[in-house]
Amino acid sequence: MTGAPSQPHVYSTQERRVALGAVLIVLFLSALDQTIVATAMPRIVKELAGLDRIAWVGTAYLLTSTVTVPIYGKLGDIYGRRPVLVFGVLMFLLGSMLCGLAGEFGGLPLVGDGMNQLIAFRAVQGLGAGALTTGAFAVVADIAPPAERGKYTGYFGAMFGFAGLLGPVLGGFLTDHATTSIMGHVVSGWRFIFYVNLPLGLLALFILLTRLPAGQRGADARIDWVGSGLIVAAAVPLLLALSWGGQGAEIGGGSAWASPRVLGGLGLSVVAFIGFLYVSRGKSWAVVPLDLFDDAVVARANIALFLVNLGYIGVPMFLPLYLQLVRGLSASQSGGAMLPLLFGILTGSMLAGRKARKSKLYKPVLVIGGIVALVAIAGLTQLSPDTPRWLLAINLFGFGLGLGPAQGMFTLAIQSAVNHDRVGVATASAQFCRQMGATIGVAMFGALLTHHLTGALETRVPELVVAGQPVPLSTAQTLAMDDGALRDALAVQGVADPAVTAKVASGLKTSFADSIEALFPVSLLLMLAAFGFTLAIPARELRGHPVAPPKAGDGATAPA
Repeated sequence: MTGAPSQPHVYSTQERRVALGAVLIVLFLSALDQTIVATAMPRIVKELAGLDRIAWVGTAYLLTSTVTVPIYGKLGDIYGRRPVLVFGVLMFLLGSMLCGLAGEFGGLPLVGDGMNQLIAFRAVQGLGAGALTTGAFAVVADIAPPAERGKYTGYFGAMFGFAGLLGPVLGGFLTDHATTSIMGHVVSGWRFIFYVNLPLGLLALFILLTRLPAGQRGADARIDWVGSGLIVAAAVPLLLALSWGGQGAEIGGGSAWASPRVLGGLGLSVVAFIGFLYVSRGKSWAVVPLDLFDDAVVARANIALFLVNLGYIGVPMFLPLYLQLVRGLSASQSGGAMLPLLFGILTGSMLAGRKARKSKLYKPVLVIGGIVALVAIAGLTQLSPDTPRWLLAINLFGFGLGLGPAQGMFTLAIQSAVNHDRVGVATASAQFCRQMGATIGVAMFGALLTHHLTGALETRVPELVVAGQPVPLSTAQTLAMDDGALRDALAVQGVADPAVTAKVASGLKTSFADSIEALFPVSLLLMLAAFGFTLAIPARELRGHPVAPPKAGDGATAPA
């Protein structure tokens, strides 16, 4: 324990406005980075020759930002929010600068080629992002009384929505048009999606250092390092196993899932998770206090939140790749095609917030949103290269509209299910489950894509098989996007017939189309599971009072 706890800083009206402005900028940085990169990924992996590692660009960021969430929350309680936010901005800016430089100087010792560098530097970015999101949400609990937090959460939802709308468009524009030459050296446009963070981050850093009170809390200084380490030990092997298992023939044929390293990774993950449960029992200061989940709302809402993000992440992660490779859109055009999804999320979030404030009920909007999302994702399972753009836009908007309530309502339900002195740790549990779902989802969908694509290429483009080995996935992507490169590759094998070239080009696009389309039924199944847990959440008012007496055994406990 620390000495006598200092009193929380009492914010004036002006300080509250400045603090809100600072954390909105901080959240914008984090939210923008999650959407601006996806549109540029096809161009990035083409230049860095890393399609086989595409999932790890997102996974590295999500993993480091996820596992640090509970630690940053505890450090903020001990030392105040400002040091945590300042550290987060500095790490985020360092990671952004390094991501922009990935591969510029060739291979690096220990790290390797440009794709490995990008993955490593995205992990650095994630270390900063974990502090940004945790610190920002914690500042709201500091500056606003409980009755007003919904309003501030609405501001955050609007900022996430704005970043979601701007990210794909800005990412596509910079990728297509920002390429420049500096003293004869060509700087690719996609690098500016990382450099754009620098001026905005420096502005946020200035405001944090000069205007945001430190707000030292002096809370219990014990940090659950063992529990935190076990979370990392459970998550990293799991993600590696998912990635390796999906590589299929590239690591020795169809028995990849039964390989020693895949089974070892899964086994180590299970052992570490069991160890985490053991060391966290009865520990009030655990990184994730297990007794939180004795409440049915907290337990079921967190599971639903995990499954929603697990099922959702495959759409924004891989649909831009589909649009560019299969439909032939530019990066800018594919970014524009993703706007209905993000506009739907923004609209759904705002409508859900208004309805919940009036009715004081969260479950109706969650159920309605779940139904809308299921109908829309069912429509996406019928996606084909001939699907009209207007129909794709409707399905994406509907999917976003249904997902909108999940952005805030699950968290509000969890917060209202616990006493006020546990709102912080309960919020951290929701953030952790949300990000862990997205983290595992990126790895899982990447593994599924790689597995499907490897088999499809062997079947549809045997002309590209050399010495019994199928074409590497990164090469396949380059050939699918560049007709000239495809002609050159076939010429090396003595194939110059235009009809054969056209057949191979069609086979490449069909392979990518079938492999990406196969991901959407998986999303549908996961969203169905999430909807089941949503239906099982006890119905209470937002302040935690049961709408009707809870049934015996549902675990509901309504705090006074």
